[in-house]
Amino acid sequence: MMFGALGGLLSQDGASRLLRRPRPEHFQPAVNQNLQSVSTTTKHTPTLPSSEPHWIQNLPMDFWNRLISGSGTASSTVNKQPPPVSPPQRLDKFKRHWQSLLDTWRNSREFDPSSQDQLRGHIKQLNELLVGEVKSSSRLCMNFCYERQVFIALSKIGQTGSPGVIKECIAAFSTLIDNEDEEFLAQESFSQSLIRFLRKTSQKSHRSFEGEYVELLFSIAQKIRLNRSILRAWFTTRADDEGGRDYESLGPQQKFAGITNKDDFPLFYLLIDYVHHEGRVGDFARTGLLYIIEAASSSGGLEKWIVESDLATLMASGLGALYSQLSRKLVVDYPTADPPPILILSDYSSSPLAFGAESSSSDDFQTHLETFLSYLIFWQDVLEHCRSTEVKQTLLDHFQVLFLQQLLYPSLLESSDLDGGSSVAVLTYVRVVLDTLEHPDIIHLILSYLMALPDESKAASAPSPPSTAKRRKSLDLLNKVTEMNDKPSPDLFNLVDLVLTSLKSKSQQTVSATLKLISTILRKHHPYSISTLLKVVPVPADARLRTVGAHYKEMELFFSLVGDISEDGDVSESYGEHLKDVLGLLESHPCSMNLLALKNSAFRGAEDALEPENQKIRDMYTHTIHPNDPLLRSVVDLLGNFFSNTVETNLTLTAVIVDLATCSFMRPEGWLLFDPTSYEFDNSDDEEDGDEWDQLEDAENELTRIMGDSDEQAYRRKEKHRAKDLKRANRQPRWTNTPPILQAIEGLVSQIQAYRRVIPDLDVKLSERKHAFQFTDELNDALLSSPLPQPTPPIRNPVLDSISARNLMRPSSAQALTDRSRQPSGGSGHSTPTPSSRMPSRSTMSIPSPVGGISPSADLARSPESPFNHHMLETTQRRIKVLQPGQAMLHLPPPPEGESREGSVMGTETPPIMEDFVKVGGDFTLSHLLTNMMVLQEFVLELGALVQVRASLFGDLRFA
Repeated sequence: MMFGALGGLLSQDGASRLLRRPRPEHFQPAVNQNLQSVSTTTKHTPTLPSSEPHWIQNLPMDFWNRLISGSGTASSTVNKQPPPVSPPQRLDKFKRHWQSLLDTWRNSREFDPSSQDQLRGHIKQLNELLVGEVKSSSRLCMNFCYERQVFIALSKIGQTGSPGVIKECIAAFSTLIDNEDEEFLAQESFSQSLIRFLRKTSQKSHRSFEGEYVELLFSIAQKIRLNRSILRAWFTTRADDEGGRDYESLGPQQKFAGITNKDDFPLFYLLIDYVHHEGRVGDFARTGLLYIIEAASSSGGLEKWIVESDLATLMASGLGALYSQLSRKLVVDYPTADPPPILILSDYSSSPLAFGAESSSSDDFQTHLETFLSYLIFWQDVLEHCRSTEVKQTLLDHFQVLFLQQLLYPSLLESSDLDGGSSVAVLTYVRVVLDTLEHPDIIHLILSYLMALPDESKAASAPSPPSTAKRRKSLDLLNKVTEMNDKPSPDLFNLVDLVLTSLKSKSQQTVSATLKLISTILRKHHPYSISTLLKVVPVPADARLRTVGAHYKEMELFFSLVGDISEDGDVSESYGEHLKDVLGLLESHPCSMNLLALKNSAFRGAEDALEPENQKIRDMYTHTIHPNDPLLRSVVDLLGNFFSNTVETNLTLTAVIVDLATCSFMRPEGWLLFDPTSYEFDNSDDEEDGDEWDQLEDAENELTRIMGDSDEQAYRRKEKHRAKDLKRANRQPRWTNTPPILQAIEGLVSQIQAYRRVIPDLDVKLSERKHAFQFTDELNDALLSSPLPQPTPPIRNPVLDSISARNLMRPSSAQALTDRSRQPSGGSGHSTPTPSSRMPSRSTMSIPSPVGGISPSADLARSPESPFNHHMLETTQRRIKVLQPGQAMLHLPPPPEGESREGSVMGTETPPIMEDFVKVGGDFTLSHLLTNMMVLQEFVLELGALVQVRASLFGDLRFA
């Protein structure tokens, strides 16, 4: 009927207007296309009467819609915005949805899917109205929620709802909490309703709302942190005599475990349930708990409650549980698909996994270690945010008893070098713990306990609060009970014993893991190594320093050793990079930072401003290593086997030696450099200089007696004395006692000379190896600067990188290096010899770290066009015996003509022959020897840079 009437209209005035349009064949295809598109998107397509002309029937449907509705254009209909909702209209809509929600909830059956969907829809509409109201100045809906106590019904609906309903209830509660006008969080009725909802839904933990659930807990904790007055609505202490909850009446062990008071502070325990989770859930839970602990500093009741609660027990037990998930046996290896190039060119092979052992590169191990370390960092954050001494000490006591005494130390004690990796595992775990933590209190607790240092906290002069004193008394009683059970303690076998024993292991994995731990302790916690890892000798304040002449001669010795290893190329660029790296090491050392600050005139009062946690640094004194130190002897023994060691062992070994000389309180004389007390000078030079200066002094005195002493004459006389002292200081001494480290390096250079006689093409192969590394370096630089898209790098744990290929990119890469934008200062007042042009070309070990840890050199080594393959097959197949000096005296090759190596080493000056060396068990490939020669050369360069920067930065030299 409608279209019949329309036809009548068209037959009159409408038809006459339509007939004036272009002919229908001009737009027939478009009309058909429009009709087809409309038919696929419209449910009800009207049928045109058959009596109408064909071209009218094929008109676009958009035309008929405009004609029937009488509107202007289609776009005006589509873009037409609904009229704005006024606050009263919004409130009416909110009330309707609220009433519908209540009716549906009362009449719904439990677990009815359709009812749950309706409940979810109503709650979602309510929340959208509340969110929309935030943009306006009106708060009618919020006032309605406040007056009608909407949250009570929401809590009850959510407790029995489906995951979808729970998620919408969480969103609604979050909106109410974010409202700052009504202060819902300050109402006890609101907190009780929300807690009942949170407790019930925590038992239905579901992935669909777990994230929103923990974010809601975090929001409450954040509000408590910002407004401590609302804490009273969430934390209340209730007496419960029936449960025997009086803390004072408990025994020592019960006091140590603490009281579980979930009804007093439910929010606290709800957060604890999620602190060990990974990702955002764990982050929100841990941060929320940190906020609550921080709030305890302003609430004496909450502080006392935390001390007496089982918070510390739960946190320490959780840390122990995560540590127990780590593998008891560990094999440190590297991805076989893309190993570091330095491993490709050595005798590296993946270690076989013993029964029960796990690879350090496996995904499971990395996940477990990352989870453990993230929880450990949470411990550190708690101590950092906690301003309560009692809470902090309670946490540390439980950390010591439940983690150190019951887990970490027993695993250290039970580790063995014979079961396929338990020593490697525990040494690695201790290292990553010390490398991760920074808080001085927890670091002091770990190292003091594992190294059996005396407990200084008991001898503190400051009185402890009453509750802390009671807690300490309970801890002492608990320790006495432990000792009565005949459990071993660090007094009998500690971390130092394990380290010294493991350095003598036949397993390169164990030795390398031990050296990495030593490097971490020396670099980050050097004060704890004094009288534990190291036997030291105090150096008097008036001890003689090295002279400028001795320094100059020592630098010449380092550069000559570099040239004896390889005479190919120029090492100026490599030496410059080492100078920058060493400067960063020295400036970032914890001991050096305080010394450099005090030497600056702008920090004259810094000594009094040192924080209490730097007490260990306050107690430091200038020292040097005792000649019979067991650690030094082990390091020298490992240096003697340098060419047969694995590359990883040598890289970590050289890092330990550098770390030993990095501390500003450690004097390198006697073990690395020549002792000034052993200097010998030519007597004839002394007598000649003395006579000359005596004659000048006599003439000056006679002139002063005749003409009087003027200011100018006094100044000239003072300058002459300075020149005399400087000339004496520039004399180059003769040396008699070579330090053990330097003597071992000279022995290695002697071995290289012997290998040159056995392998005539050794220098050629070494040059090819350097060119191969240089080619890889340039290729990596080109790939890093290429505009082509790079593959997405894998996500790795930064702490795990410390046991990955990153440690194999530089000889000293166990350290965290440096600010390369700074240059070492030249304020020593003297010139230091620089590498000559006959030295090797560049830092062949300074390969830039590949993108994302993926090295193109692995594929490059497999390519037949690669420079690697030019000599790879021959060098990996040629095997040579391990050589060591067969006599007590070391031999060096004859010096070049016109030069002398007098006093540089004990022994004869005859060139070594094969009879001077003995072949020991085992052999290695020529490729392995070449790589270790490169490592040795870079190490000697780094030592030279270290000596030079120390002289400039710490004033190790004397000029008189």
